[in-house]
Amino acid sequence: MAELSWRVVPYAELTLDELYGLLDLRYRVFVVEQECAYRDTDGLDKVALHLFGEREGQLLAYARLLAPGLAYPEPAIGRVITAPEGRGQGYGKALMERAITEVGARWPGPIQIGAQRYLDRFYRELGFEPVGEPYLEDGIPHVHMIRA
Repeated sequence: MAELSWRVVPYAELTLDELYGLLDLRYRVFVVEQECAYRDTDGLDKVALHLFGEREGQLLAYARLLAPGLAYPEPAIGRVITAPEGRGQGYGKALMERAITEVGARWPGPIQIGAQRYLDRFYRELGFEPVGEPYLEDGIPHVHMIRA
């Protein structure tokens, strides 16, 4: 696996190219690939920290980090995504490990995610446990998970 370079950027410091790149990646995967028509721009990007994993200037992994109280009582990791061209190289796990570290450094304590059900095992291996009942979000089965 070629190493990714990591950056955490608040919304106000994103360049137009960075904003376009992260929105394009989210659209390509969540809307087109997963065939899910939903409103991606939910207002939380402006208050989030944006975690970029890049190789040679190409965005291959991304997550949105949210302070406690914005999405859940706990801090949250969301919009977790690996670019199709970066899959199968361990970037998803590296992204989540980095996201957990970044969130923990800023907001110690439990972390919550709203995980797509098919990724349950992946998130369990990272220390997350399901809480509550599964639910549908934009037609895709999800479950809330917490890492204590």
